[in-house]
Amino acid sequence: MGRGKIEIKRIENSSNRQVTYSKRKNGILKKAKEITVLCDAQVSLIIFAASGKMHDYISPSTTLIDILERYHKTSGKRLWDAKHENLNGEIERLKKENDSMQIELRHLKGEDINSLNYKELMALEDALETGLDKILEEENRELNFLWQQRLAVEGAREVENGFDQSVRDYNSHMPFAFRVQPMQPNLQERI
Repeated sequence: MGRGKIEIKRIENSSNRQVTYSKRKNGILKKAKEITVLCDAQVSLIIFAASGKMHDYISPSTTLIDILERYHKTSGKRLWDAKHENLNGEIERLKKENDSMQIELRHLKGEDINSLNYKELMALEDALETGLDKILEEENRELNFLWQQRLAVEGAREVENGFDQSVRDYNSHMPFAFRVQPMQPNLQERI
């Protein structure tokens, strides 16, 4: 007993849609593997889920680049235009720049400096001295700021202590003390 045909349209229920996606994705990946083995075909399959997750399959006997080049030659459609070529060149340039910076960083750490010539060592020394000067200037600024804060706190304490002392001096010279009584009779002290 076979199943009836289903109408091919978007599944509205999200959980049903996810289950169908998973089953059909696994089915198409299985078919791609089977056709590769059974027919000695070169297959490349790329699937992007609605979430953006990618699933792919490429026949073990080839690479994605080989498949794309064959597609380009056979179909005549350009997958890469000049903009992509420029981006590829920019990526290569950035990789070289990154490699150069990694080497420079190793040199600044004192690693792999045996291969440097005299001029490169002098430039490295200048760079280290400049960096050290900047660090010392920053440390000096921070210490100066902390010192200024401490002086301000100590100055405030001195003023406060001076005020307390002047109040004590004033109270010691008073011939009598004032006693404040509460206004409500039930709170007054009984003598």
